[in-house]
Amino acid sequence: MYGYEQNPGAQQQYPPPPQQQYAPQADMQGGMQAGYGQQQAPLYPEPSPPSLADAVRAFTTGTLAPEDFQQIFATSKVYCPRGDNPGFLALHNTQQPVIPMFTSLKELRRYAGKESKYFVITGAEVIDLLPTGYGFVLDMEGDHRMVFDAKAVEQMVDFAMRRMYG
Repeated sequence: MYGYEQNPGAQQQYPPPPQQQYAPQADMQGGMQAGYGQQQAPLYPEPSPPSLADAVRAFTTGTLAPEDFQQIFATSKVYCPRGDNPGFLALHNTQQPVIPMFTSLKELRRYAGKESKYFVITGAEVIDLLPTGYGFVLDMEGDHRMVFDAKAVEQMVDFAMRRMYG
């Protein structure tokens, strides 16, 4: 047999791998190359998705399509004021009941004060948990307030279901 010791009791001894540190080396153009086991920084970093506040501004000015807004909304954090009991706080002094929600803690504090209680969920969870017949308002005291009535929420639910289940 090739490469194996013929004595059944003998064991092959292999030398340990060399312990070397590979450092980045300059290439011909003066740039740096990553050595073995190191990650090279991408030449073009991935663009970060727009924040929910940016998406609200873009959507209210007509530069963002409804489907694109909903995709950003679904993965974004939404700040909701809360009371002593679990669940959303609703405003009933409007044509339809709406739930105030905010794109940032700063916006929530502007509306409800510094000591207000709140919880944070994703936009997808909002769509999933919002009671039937309720709408919501994003950044009620903000420059780009957005109101989604109950019918708009139903359309968002339909869009999410089509995206999820085809």
